[in-house]
Amino acid sequence: MASPDRTSVNEKASVSLDEEKGVATPPEREVDLANNVQARIQNPLHGISRAKLVKNVEEFTREKGLEDKVELFTKGALIAQNPGEFESMPELSEEEKEVIRRETTPAAVQGWDQTGSNGANLSFPQEFGLRGADGVVLPNQDRNDWIIGLINAGPYIATCLIGCWLTDPLNYYFGRRGTLFWCGIFCTFSVIGQGLAQTWEQLFVCRLLLGLGMGPKATTSPVFAAENVPANIRGGLVMSWQLWTAFGIMLGFSANLALQGVGDIAWRLEIGSAFLPAVPLTIGIYFCPESPRWLMKKGRYTEAFKSFVRLRNSELQAARDMYYVHCQLVEEFKFMKGSSYIGRFIELFTIPRIRRATLASWVVMIAQQMCGINIIAFYSSSIFVEAGYSQKAALLASWGFGMVNWLFAFPAVWTIDTFGRRNLLLFTFPNMAWTLLAAGFCFYIPEDNSARIGLIAFFVFLFAAFYSPGEGPVPFPYSAEVFPLTHREMGMSWAVATCFFWASVLSLTFPRMLSALGSTGSFGFYAGLNVCAFVMIFFLMPETKQRTLEELDYVFAVPMSKHASYQLRTFMPYWIKRWVLFDKNAKLEPLYNFDEVESHTKRT
Repeated sequence: MASPDRTSVNEKASVSLDEEKGVATPPEREVDLANNVQARIQNPLHGISRAKLVKNVEEFTREKGLEDKVELFTKGALIAQNPGEFESMPELSEEEKEVIRRETTPAAVQGWDQTGSNGANLSFPQEFGLRGADGVVLPNQDRNDWIIGLINAGPYIATCLIGCWLTDPLNYYFGRRGTLFWCGIFCTFSVIGQGLAQTWEQLFVCRLLLGLGMGPKATTSPVFAAENVPANIRGGLVMSWQLWTAFGIMLGFSANLALQGVGDIAWRLEIGSAFLPAVPLTIGIYFCPESPRWLMKKGRYTEAFKSFVRLRNSELQAARDMYYVHCQLVEEFKFMKGSSYIGRFIELFTIPRIRRATLASWVVMIAQQMCGINIIAFYSSSIFVEAGYSQKAALLASWGFGMVNWLFAFPAVWTIDTFGRRNLLLFTFPNMAWTLLAAGFCFYIPEDNSARIGLIAFFVFLFAAFYSPGEGPVPFPYSAEVFPLTHREMGMSWAVATCFFWASVLSLTFPRMLSALGSTGSFGFYAGLNVCAFVMIFFLMPETKQRTLEELDYVFAVPMSKHASYQLRTFMPYWIKRWVLFDKNAKLEPLYNFDEVESHTKRT
């Protein structure tokens, strides 16, 4: 319940006289953004009388320099207040109603950067004296294994320690588009420098510089997409980040395969070719509209409306969404005033609503590294060589992994907004665990048995097929949408830093782990981590599908203890009754209460 000294904008509005009826409307109960114990999902326009709403719109358009659009914004505000009743609104023409009816029918750079070093791992260690030719073990091989891991981890170390934390100031001064332009510059010249490196130290420094571009890019791109699209298709469009990351991984493996026969410079071309997708990113970003939510945050409402118009099918939809976002921003700034860089970071852990989003994004991001996908993405060629493949066959098998990873990401374009983010993860993590374990056990098959090579590749490909529609696309869209606008850049920086910190740990430790535990032990270790990640997701990750970015304030105002208790005491017994005992009469009591306030995305 709300603290007594806090009065929402809605509550103040609801006690005003209803000019049409001449009576006072009783005050609505406020939904506290810090502690939404009743799990009520609030529309910021709920409870405002029609006359008051029209007056508020007139004041809004006058204040923001949009007086010539007052009629349009009035219609948009009425639809935003009662989205399911637009058919009965006399203010709307038949043409405008048809626009709303139609609405209800429903990063290649990153990937290439990640896999360019995959094939290069077969040759650059020999180039710099870090590994003996033809499998010869050097006297200081243990030290060299750590150096190889450090080189591979370079971009992720720089990303989690520096790159991600540049996102907030870069976005503040340059906007979403300007930040992505910065990233394109670093992702172009740093990878060219890697291909020209003459010592392993130079290669390491260039990979650190790459991290300064990768961090803000990985943080800003999903946020940029999430802020630009409607809620009912947000997951599918924002997950294009993973779709094209997977495409970039596949292209990186393709480049590794195509260049493996060119001689001693093969590794230089494999690593350096990753600059190619960065060029269209750098040029093309300025053909995109700036995020209207970012423009509103900066007080540039006229530009924000123009951006919304470019991103929606009609001016009416643009006005509706813009006014709705504005009203929610008023609430957000009242409860969550992030005034300084350090202040916003501290508030990630001190404001209850934001702390729950911080925890949920941490869970989903660390789970991406716990699942073991990057031991394949970073080191698949080395793993397949150990399985008995030739270097060319290992690169071909890695290319097959990249192709599976890309193709199986496509189903998530539809399922992420229908099946849901959370359900995708709960379905795929157990399957990733057993396929990874099976791949590890296949290393026990004798090397002279022809089934060994095929079965290892089969289970690795099957693992990728489960990863791609689940833990592949979910983390970045999820983290981009869970934070309020006041803390979105800082929150996403935290989430991506978490992901890349553990990616750097994985890159750094896996060569040594492979030497110490072997392939079976290493795969078994990550299979166990999949089980741990499943438990964390089950208890600590709320669902976000089909909710607007503003409505998620109220979802994450539900205490995490209430969410976890619901999963244990309500959802789990229901699931056992329905799917283990096959009780068709089993019914699930919902966690969130949508009855009192109609959702902005609910349609009739």
